[in-house]
Amino acid sequence: MENKVAVMAIIVEDTGAADELNSVLHGFAPYIIGRMGLPYRERKINIISIALDAPEDAIASLEGKIGSIQGISVKTVTANV
Repeated sequence: MENKVAVMAIIVEDTGAADELNSVLHGFAPYIIGRMGLPYRERKINIISIALDAPEDAIASLEGKIGSIQGISVKTVTANV
């Protein structure tokens, strides 16, 4: 399967879920190009962007695992290249 380039936008509303999120991301580390996290203190949330180069099924699997964590929202955009 051909790799795709994607960006995941993750909103962490429950900081207690951060350990589980980091554990999931660690399992997909070979596909992660980069990660940027921004604490938004005024709203008491964290915004994380993950850049990926991975097969489509790995991207979908990661999004599903992150989306199943209580207190976290995720959306993915995939490049058409």
